[in-house]
Amino acid sequence: MIRKFIGKVLRRPGKRVIHAKHYGIRRDQLHSGALKVCDRLQAAGYEAYIVGGAIRDLLLGKAPKDFDVATSATPEQVRHIFNRSRIIGRRFRIVHVPFYERGGEEIIEVTTFRGSAESPTDASGRIIRDNVYGTIAEDADRRDFTVNALYYDPNSEEILDFHHGIEDLEKQQLVMIGDPVKRYHEDPVRMLRAARLSAKLGLAIAPDTRNPIREHAALLENIPTARLFDEMMKLLLSGKAWACVQTLRELGLHKPLFPLLDKLLSQPDTAKFLQKALENTDQRLAEDKPVSAGFLFAALLWHEVELNWQKRIAAGEVKTPALIDAMNDVESKVCKRLAIPNRYGAAMKEIWAMQPRFEQRVGLRPFRLFEQPRFRAAYDFLLLRAECDLVEPELADWWTKFQVCESTERMAMIEAAVKSGAGGASSGEGVAKRRKRSRQRKPASVKASSKTSEA
Repeated sequence: MIRKFIGKVLRRPGKRVIHAKHYGIRRDQLHSGALKVCDRLQAAGYEAYIVGGAIRDLLLGKAPKDFDVATSATPEQVRHIFNRSRIIGRRFRIVHVPFYERGGEEIIEVTTFRGSAESPTDASGRIIRDNVYGTIAEDADRRDFTVNALYYDPNSEEILDFHHGIEDLEKQQLVMIGDPVKRYHEDPVRMLRAARLSAKLGLAIAPDTRNPIREHAALLENIPTARLFDEMMKLLLSGKAWACVQTLRELGLHKPLFPLLDKLLSQPDTAKFLQKALENTDQRLAEDKPVSAGFLFAALLWHEVELNWQKRIAAGEVKTPALIDAMNDVESKVCKRLAIPNRYGAAMKEIWAMQPRFEQRVGLRPFRLFEQPRFRAAYDFLLLRAECDLVEPELADWWTKFQVCESTERMAMIEAAVKSGAGGASSGEGVAKRRKRSRQRKPASVKASSKTSEA
């Protein structure tokens, strides 16, 4: 007890000024746009620092992806200095300052120092508006974790550390600033951030920060679905997606966010499929390759769709309409917690809808499927299923070869598939039945003439 008390006393908050060069951080490691924002704000007489995750990542020897700036200037004052900037947000107003570098637009987020005055909250204690401004020390108190309360002045090349953030990084621990229970009530999304940062950075969540999470996970049900989707995307695109998903489950955060996770991870085949999909995503991110959000959600939800689909077929429904109904049913259930944007939802459903079409290797169907805009994503999904023994590897091999063959060889492949009975028997039978019906059906003119003669 005494040791714990002494530890808290020694860790009392207070500004510590550390020269960044002691930790190998140099001005030329920082984004040029963030440096320009700080320089212009300071030239106008305001305080301005590069803050949070960028400094944390540099101290850990990682390359930051985002560079945020905190300043004493209000959003309107920032907007006045940067003509092309725009103010966004209601609950939490920030300024987006665009820079056109590296072949495209990049955004520097600029926030005004938050004040210590009480912000309006709802019945659960969640802050609904947070536009009370204050000093840099007050802003540091309002940040979530100690490792994010680090401010770098690019001109003096000094780091301001208000809550022992550098010490916690050295101890490889994630510590909440203030009372964790109160902070989780103010913004339940902080629990998701704890899971993501812990998995992404390899930081252990400190006991006082970790212990209340499971008990307060239900607070996430009060968060708008669109915001939950944004946080889910950060988890999946963190570069440590599989570790993030496992941490979510360990902390009990998956139940209000993604309740299907228990079912997915409890079965070896589905767990293997999900792990492979997320590890492939991590690999693509590491290689700086594009990642499809539609593909990610297609992988996360496929087994639920397939289960629903097979139940409908067993109940006597026609195969293709049954799949469409299954897709819509699962999507509607998930969207109650995660508001998947239409562009991602459409891509996800196209990938699903094309899976049974890979089995139909008769006539012109393979050529038509190959011409579909979403073919590559659907093919990658087929490969993933084959790797996890959820579909015959021969099918994936056939389509791999089909893509690189000449037209004559493709036709030979189709004929061989039909002869072997692997070209999609149900599809072939359907074609034969339609042809038989068309032969039996008489033209309208013939029917009319026969009726006249009978009369």
